[in-house]
Amino acid sequence: MTSKNTSYAHQIVVTEHDGHTVPVEDLESIRPITGRSLRYHGYVVQMMEETFMLNEHEELRRDVASLPGAVAVAAVNEKNEILLLRQYRHPTRLLMWEIPAGLLDNDGLSAEEIAAGANEAPFAVAVRELAEEADLRAETWHSLVDYFSSSGQCDEASRIYLARNLSEVPVHERHERSAEEAEAIFAWVPLEKAVALVLGGKIHNGMTAQAIMASYVASLNSFEGLRPAEDSWDFHPYRSGRRTRYSEGEYPTLEEKKA
Repeated sequence: MTSKNTSYAHQIVVTEHDGHTVPVEDLESIRPITGRSLRYHGYVVQMMEETFMLNEHEELRRDVASLPGAVAVAAVNEKNEILLLRQYRHPTRLLMWEIPAGLLDNDGLSAEEIAAGANEAPFAVAVRELAEEADLRAETWHSLVDYFSSSGQCDEASRIYLARNLSEVPVHERHERSAEEAEAIFAWVPLEKAVALVLGGKIHNGMTAQAIMASYVASLNSFEGLRPAEDSWDFHPYRSGRRTRYSEGEYPTLEEKKA
């Protein structure tokens, strides 16, 4: 599911107990869904209860948290410093150091485009988030890390972009930050010191930890061989068509199902 045109696209295979070899790579596996109920429908999160056939003999039930996905930006300057910003995160009740990030929520589209079923391109969201959250632009972009937040219970798929050759957004064009973002403070941290913060248990945001570690490793190779910014999003469950986010009321809630 990833680009094969990079120095990181090595093929690794392992041998199963039956003698067959399989690649160490995430691969599509569609199991029949036999039941689905909407438990909660919020602004961002949907909670589904689903039953599916693991194989022809075993049916399982799982709760699935559904989110649209997100993008984040590891902004690295000419000194190999990464930009971190601190803001309040209510679910954790912490002031957390993170990289700029945002949901794939179609904020950049007109009402007509959204009504027509359009989706804002993830790379465009990354460019916008870097400008809005950090007042920065970048000339050089790459795809750095693709990941699932918690694949055993949640379908949220995200990408971290690497942004370099940075410049500041002119003051008159800057976004006016509000809510938690209005309290944000910023720090440029050398990559090797940022790695120490992660390993020392000082930074806990998963997206940020991945960005720091991957950026540091990439810097050791002078950022050569990385995937292009427009690399495929076929790992994403909705953009690939493996899953669908549903409108409220399309499937019965558990209460309706029991009635």
